[in-house]
Order: sequence, then C-alpha cells, then structure tokens
Amino acid sequence: MTAPIATLAAGWEVAEPRAGTATVVWLVDLALPPPALAACDAVLSENEHARACRFLRSEDRDRYRASHAALRLVVGRALGTDPRGLAFSAGPNGKPELAGAMGASLAFNLSHSGGLALVGLSARHPIGVDVERVRPLPDALRIARGHFAPDEAEALARTPAHAREGAFFGLWTRKEAVVKALGAGLALPLDRFSVTLPPAPPRILRMPEGPRDWTLRTLDPGPGYAATAAVAGSGDFPVLRALPVGWPGLLR
Repeated sequence: MTAPIATLAAGWEVAEPRAGTATVVWLVDLALPPPALAACDAVLSENEHARACRFLRSEDRDRYRASHAALRLVVGRALGTDPRGLAFSAGPNGKPELAGAMGASLAFNLSHSGGLALVGLSARHPIGVDVERVRPLPDALRIARGHFAPDEAEALARTPAHAREGAFFGLWTRKEAVVKALGAGLALPLDRFSVTLPPAPPRILRMPEGPRDWTLRTLDPGPGYAATAAVAGSGDFPVLRALPVGWPGLLR
C-alpha cells in the first residue's frame, strides 16, 4: 500500500490548490478509499469515465480516476473555475491541453506511476513532468542502447552495476519530461537529444531543434521513485507542493 502523502512529502509544501501564476508541480497520493474515489468520479467527464472503464485491472482504473480528478482540482483552482466545467482537447501530437480560450492561459502536464501522480502547471512556459516507480530492470543497458542517445548509453554503461537501475529511471524521467513539455510524442525520438545522467544535475546536453532555454529539476516524490520536471524556459524553477491527505474532499 502507498504510504500517506505526509511521509512522502519531504521537500514539498503540503497545501490546498489555489489561484496563481507560479510554475508549480503538485504531488498526489493516488491510494484512495472508495468514498474518496466516488468524489473523484463526480468531477470526471463522460469521456474520462469511458476511458477509465477500459482498464482491465481495478488498480489501474482507480489510479486513472484519482489522477484525472486531481488534475481537474489543481487546474480548476489555478484558474478560479469549477473543475467540472473544464474541457480538454488534444494538441497537434496528442498532448492534452485546455480547450477553447483557456488553452493559452495555462500549460499543464500529468504523469502517474505506482501510487503517485505529478501535475505540472505553468502560466509562462510549456511544462512536462514524469514520475516512474523504480523497479528491477536487468536489461536497462540494452534498453538504453536501443532507445537513448549514444552518449547517454555510454554514460550508463560506465555506471556501477548496483547504481544502474536508479540512474536509468532518473535518465528516463529527464528525457520523458522534456518530450512531454514539447508535446512532441513519437515525433521526437529519444535518441535525437541527450541529457545528463543522474546523479549529475539535470540539463540538456544536445537538442537539435526546439527551444534553447530549459529549466530541468530533479524531484524526490518519495522512496522508490524517480521524477523530473522540465520547463521550456530559462530560470523557471517550479514550486513543489503536495495535495493534503483527504484531498478529494476539496472537490465538493
């Protein structure tokens, strides 16, 4: 079972979502009891309900319900609007964005893995977040050589074996956060650009196209997880906040 958010939130400010223009990454505990999941369901759209029903495993359905309700909560509060009234559309490469006139007012991104989710918000620049539960991965080096840039794979090969899995997932989240900030999806293969390998501070080493100014921040969402936030702008370090225990009660 996922530990309560209070034990996962070291370095994060536990707070209720509020209006504002700061660039923020929210940490969300997805381990919810049935009454809290029912509160989440009350704000989801018909399309979100339909997507949730397509998951075969109940835990996957519940995490989808909780993560998308949390997204609606923090975006709605940031904009000062009812979370139920938010409408989303897909960008050119499928990245979700706010539909209509609100689309230009706030960039957001959602990622979840295991029992945690991250929601990134920025009123100034495109933002991407990625969280991954670190797990045994004996073929990490083979995957890196097949999908990452050559310099990244070489750096990972030089990493001591006992630290390789952690470095792999840290590297993975750095790259995924950048791709998600760009909204590029499969249009930007992971071997087309390179980033530093943990534990080195996160930065882009090579990016052949797109924004030149970036802010990357390594996040610590809790034991057993790796995470990164990427903002396509210089010096825009996100504030770190965590939703409180019982956060679905804020949806009412």
